[in-house]
Amino acid sequence: MTEIVAGGSGEFMTVRHARVSGSQAEIGRALAEEARAHHGWQPLPADPTISRARRAWFERHWPQHHARMAGAAEVAGVAPDDDRVHLDALAGVPLGSGCSATWSASGVMGRNYDFFTVGWEAMFALMSGGEAPEDEPPAASRPYVVTSVPDDGPAVTFVTMNELDCAMDGINEHGLAVVLLIADAENAGAPVPAGPQVGLSPSQLPRFLLDTCENVEQAKAALLGAKQYDLGVPLHYLIADPSGRAFVWEHAHGGVEHIIEPDGDALCVTNHLLHQPADPSRDGEETMFTHDRLARLDKRAKAGPLSPSLLRDALDEVRFTSGVYPLRTLWRTAFDLAERSMSTHFYLGDAADGEPRYSPELTFRAVR
Repeated sequence: MTEIVAGGSGEFMTVRHARVSGSQAEIGRALAEEARAHHGWQPLPADPTISRARRAWFERHWPQHHARMAGAAEVAGVAPDDDRVHLDALAGVPLGSGCSATWSASGVMGRNYDFFTVGWEAMFALMSGGEAPEDEPPAASRPYVVTSVPDDGPAVTFVTMNELDCAMDGINEHGLAVVLLIADAENAGAPVPAGPQVGLSPSQLPRFLLDTCENVEQAKAALLGAKQYDLGVPLHYLIADPSGRAFVWEHAHGGVEHIIEPDGDALCVTNHLLHQPADPSRDGEETMFTHDRLARLDKRAKAGPLSPSLLRDALDEVRFTSGVYPLRTLWRTAFDLAERSMSTHFYLGDAADGEPRYSPELTFRAVR
């Protein structure tokens, strides 16, 4: 079942909530049908050697995704083992974003999802100094909230920008929550156009953890054992569970992996690598003020346990409203880990005074 839950005609966003259940293959088929209907999805051409190796990796390490690809194959009208195509990535690939996130041992976690309000070609033009095309739809204007309830795994609720089989942030029925953020705004550039590789893409990694793990310790083990790639745009991830544990996972340049533990009862992350010494002198429009946002979040989070209302206040303090670049906080998600819930409001456009307008906050739970 799919319904529009925020925005719509005349607003910047149309946000749909898809609730799917059944076998993993049935869920994969339903999401592929939705992607075809609203995104025009069709399988991407593939190098047969890479395609075959990807399927084998998923079958061994992420069988839930492997089964969902078989469901997508039905929609595409091809065999599940057709090496000529990729049967996932049910739309495009996010190129990177701003974003701020914070966790408190009081059992709350939250994030701002900061991204451009223009289309893909306009983003490339911003990076290269070229001209942007007219009438291009914004890349992030059709997000989904997906709640999947598989027969053989945990219920999961996640928000995705434009790929129905990937997650920007989400939570599962065990209370494990994951959010992704760009990891190195100080050295950001266009992605490498190499296409899907063997292992986990940046936006597949959150769903991989939500599908396969119950807590922080399992998530650490899963990440250390997984093959990952970033195509030139490294991301990092804030991961927490209801027991009061959290960490940041950084898969940095060169594939070096880092686990950053909390220093006390709070952990905050924005858009620079936490395992390296901070250099606030580089802060500015080009880095989306990543160091300033982190300092402000840290100050609030370490002043005492964050209540749900204080969490929202902290995120709203560092949201994007205006600037040189067409960048806004497109949604704010607040997690209640004990309740297995995520509450999100979505950007609808700017008011006459230039301030962003948001939908009412909507609450989604990862329950059966």
